[in-house]
Amino acid sequence: MRDDDVRESGRPADSRSRDVDEPLALPLDFEAFVLSHQQFFHAYAEIHCGTRPAAESIVHEVFLEIHAVWDGLLQEDELERRTLAVLHRHVTRRLAREGRDPAYIINGQIERDLRVLRGELELAESRIGLYEAISELPVRQYTVIVLRYLLGYPTNRIARFMSLDDRTVNYHCRRAKERLGRKLGLPVRTRTKQGDEGGQ
Repeated sequence: MRDDDVRESGRPADSRSRDVDEPLALPLDFEAFVLSHQQFFHAYAEIHCGTRPAAESIVHEVFLEIHAVWDGLLQEDELERRTLAVLHRHVTRRLAREGRDPAYIINGQIERDLRVLRGELELAESRIGLYEAISELPVRQYTVIVLRYLLGYPTNRIARFMSLDDRTVNYHCRRAKERLGRKLGLPVRTRTKQGDEGGQ
């Protein structure tokens, strides 16, 4: 978008710096949403795209889209889930446009963070294919795995972001691990002990 498109008609060109510096008049509830979600949104984008600048660019686009439909979102249920879907879509599109896999596939720090998941799957450290298998999970299962094992979020926080209850989060996590096990050719084990799905 050109500068001329966003400036009010009739404003002189030399007012550009003042236009940029002036804060936008945003709804207070939207500002509160941004403040409470920006850290999480940036972390989610960064583990996929690999750099903070890329994450900031994506999250800026995400918040612009959310702001454009904010009033409508407030009239619907599941605000958290809907906005998380916008974030996921923007990240996925950016990776597709750049023709690359999520950064966690090649990021050593994320590799270390996934050791807990490897242990729960009883997957040898040298076994390949885990990252690719995660990427192929259905969206809800994928999101739970990313939030729990890559961002280290506790169940109750994941539940809030996804507009689910704790038991449903644990269900999606369990199903994701079963799917990963099948994908990787591992024996499927059903955990029955209460709380084994990570009430971190």
